[in-house]
Formats: sequence, C-alpha cells, structure tokens
Amino acid sequence: MAIFARVVDEGSFRGAAKSLNLAPSRISQNVSNLEDYLGVTLLYRTTRKISLTSEGKMFYNRVADMLRTAEAGLNDLNMLSLEPIGHLKMSLPAFMASSSISLAIAEFSRQYPQIKLSLSYSDRPVGLLDDGFDINIRVGWLTDSSMMARKLGEIERIIVAGSEYAKKHPEPMHPKDLESWDWINYQQRGDNIELTTRSGESEKISDQYQLQTDNIDAMLYFTKQNLGVSVLPWNIVEDGLQSGKLVQLLPDWKPKTLGYYAVWADTSRRESLTLLLVRFLADKEKKREALDRPEG
Repeated sequence: MAIFARVVDEGSFRGAAKSLNLAPSRISQNVSNLEDYLGVTLLYRTTRKISLTSEGKMFYNRVADMLRTAEAGLNDLNMLSLEPIGHLKMSLPAFMASSSISLAIAEFSRQYPQIKLSLSYSDRPVGLLDDGFDINIRVGWLTDSSMMARKLGEIERIIVAGSEYAKKHPEPMHPKDLESWDWINYQQRGDNIELTTRSGESEKISDQYQLQTDNIDAMLYFTKQNLGVSVLPWNIVEDGLQSGKLVQLLPDWKPKTLGYYAVWADTSRRESLTLLLVRFLADKEKKREALDRPEG
C-alpha cells in the first residue's frame, strides 16, 4: 500500500522506483499484486502517464491517512528513543557541497547513524511537497510564509574578476565604473546589483552580462577564465584570491549579505527527525560563527 501511494505521489512507476531505490519492475509488480489481492483496478496505465480509477481514488485517501498515522507514530517513538531512526530527504544549493553546512551534515550523520539522509545539491529551485523533500536549505530572503523556517546564518558576497581580465581595465573607483565591464550573471538573480559601504552609502548598478549561468560553481570557473566580473560568496572565492587567479574589486563596496535558512512544511511527515536536524544545523552554525567572530 505504501508503494502504491508513492506511485500516485510521484506520478509514475519510474519516479516511485527512483525515490524508493527499487527497480521499476518491482514497483509495478507490487501494485499489480495489490490489485489482484483487492480484486479491483487501482490505476489506469498508459505509455505516457498513470491515473487513478474511482476505486483507486477512494483507496488512496485511506492509504494516505494510514501512512500519516504511521509517520506520526514513528515521530512519537523517535522523540522517546535514544537512537532516532528514519529517512530524510534534503535539498541544498550546489555551491554548499563544500561548506560549513555540509560539514555539519557529516557530523549529524556520524552522530545519528540510524537516520538515512538523501541529499540533492542543485541550484535549480525545488519545492518541498511537490519534489518530495523534507527540508530545503534556501539562500536569500524568504517571502513564503506558508512554510516553517529557521535562519542558520548569513553569506557574505564580494565582487571579483579574473586577475588577467582586471589588468586590462583601469582600476574601478566607484560601482558605476563597472557597468562597462563584462559580467557573469547568476540566472536566479536580477540584472541590478545594490552595493553599500560601511558608512551607509548605497549605489545600484546594472550588470550587462556577457555570460549567464544557473550554477554558482560555473560562475566561479568562468570568472577564473577571465571572462568578466562576478558577485560570488566569499567562501568559494577565497582560494582563488589567495592563489592570485582572482582579485577583489571595490573592497569598500559590498553586495547585500544573504541569509540562508532551513525550510520545512508545518505538516512534515517526519516532524521529530526534521526538527532534530534543523536544531543540529542551527547549533553548529551558531558555534562556528562565534569562533569566526573577531575578539573585541
């Protein structure tokens, strides 16, 4: 019954097989066995999609109720258990693959070996319920109030260019000087960039990009290839700055820092495990920021 419900949720046998890490043939056989046992057809099958029969719709609602009750029972047990057990699916931006968040996830996995984690690193925007995730890590300032969220920290960004590219241009003294430079643009960001100084001076500039991509790591690569200017997180450009492949431009002018958040549904199927992971990540990031903060 759980496999049948997953087929409906995913919209296909192949999607259910992928999410459950089983062969599609096994998924199909399980549903067929269930139909034989019940003596009714639950799904209409075509080469392109599946759909529920009237009996299937009625049965799916009952199965979904059963699964929610079972998940609630597991949540209750996990709250009492010294060794939490379960499975969490989580999505993160691709550039966080080597970050303090991933380091904290590794520590969580070592501390709770009975919790299976499925991690998806992608800069493609994903949904929670629609894409089957329990937790998303989102970067930016949240506008969706329908989800639960906890801020984990902030990401500092700086303006960088390839050192060879920068040598071919006069040193910029003001943000407007960069408007004539070639830009490498992040697809999920707008064409305008707001820069501020510590004294509160603010300036908006428009980046006339030569190249646009939906991946932060690709932006870093093309910047090192001396194709133009980028706004990138400090943590991923640090090595390039130290090696001399990259140079920071207008160090007194900074793009707005971006918050990063753990986001989950208030009707999370694995509430206790979700909250356990969120609190663990928040605690680790808080301790890391305290160590990174200069004394005085």
